Amino acid sequence: MLPFEYSETVLDHYENPRNVGEAARANAVAQVESDACADRLKLSLRIGPDGVIEEARFRTFGCVAAIAASSMTTELLVGLDVEAAATITDSRVSEELGGLPSAKVHCSVLAERAIREALRDFRSGTGRAREGKG
Repeated sequence: MLPFEYSETVLDHYENPRNVGEAARANAVAQVESDACADRLKLSLRIGPDGVIEEARFRTFGCVAAIAASSMTTELLVGLDVEAAATITDSRVSEELGGLPSAKVHCSVLAERAIREALRDFRSGTGRAREGKG
């Protein structure tokens, strides 16, 4: 039995995570860690010359909510252009998951931070992983 009550969508993304791994030829990468619980998320994106996200993958060390939020984030990102991707918020990730327990909202915040860092990496042209804490 899990210590929190999760939506069916959260449990589905936890038990069957989408897009696990690293994007082939990634040109936008972020590594972020939560000070709240030490969950870690690495997000890698392959963004095409037209600015559209062609592939989004993740590796997460964390709880049910962190893995589900990471998985959902990759689903939301694929097919968006960079400007649209930049508008994805932690609230949107949580909403798409059917909500998160208040004690686990920081997991969706981690996903938003990873998006911001990856897009910053893409815009800088380095395409290398960055580490961030928060």
